[in-house]
Amino acid sequence: MRYLSLLLLSFLLTACSQTQQGIGDTISVAIFGSPDVQLSDQQIRDMPYANMYARINDGSRIFVVLAFAEDGQLKWLTQDRAMLVTQNGRLVKTTGLEDNLNEVTDLQHDPLLNAKSLVEGAKWTRTLTWTQDKQLHMATANSVFHLAGTEPLTILGVTKTYQLVEENVDVPELNTRYRNRFWIDLASGAVSQAEQYVGPEFFPVEITILNPYTR
Repeated sequence: MRYLSLLLLSFLLTACSQTQQGIGDTISVAIFGSPDVQLSDQQIRDMPYANMYARINDGSRIFVVLAFAEDGQLKWLTQDRAMLVTQNGRLVKTTGLEDNLNEVTDLQHDPLLNAKSLVEGAKWTRTLTWTQDKQLHMATANSVFHLAGTEPLTILGVTKTYQLVEENVDVPELNTRYRNRFWIDLASGAVSQAEQYVGPEFFPVEITILNPYTR
């Protein structure tokens, strides 16, 4: 426990020397563990930063502290400086991974932005740019959203009922179809858990928001 506290303190001191505007001033980032990380619910609750669990490309579960909040997007960094960028739970960009999601267009029309009012059959079309085996790809993705009922989730020892939203994605240029899934907090409309991909049915990323970001 003493090591964990010292590690967090060292990240905070590093953050104070940075100039980029982040959460408040600037908050640094930490990832704990190589196998699936094991932190108690109370340890996580006691941290004064937004944080989440992530599993990247079927790897070990890691614990990530939010680095920056900018223009409605949340930026999370891994220990080796890879970055996951999310917008209400949707992965919109990554850097520093083996392969990366470079860009998602038309984000302002993503139905997840107003998840509390998301309706059955909502549609969204955007362009995805990503790398796969280090090769750059671009394609148009057409999504149809399905309200798949409610499911209980237990996060930090608290069990609540969430709206499960399934996003069925069609990529005609690649003759590929796949599904993203999002668990929506019924009260706030925030995505609390998600299963999605860097590229069409390629490089899965799972996240669970533990302490959500609040302005």
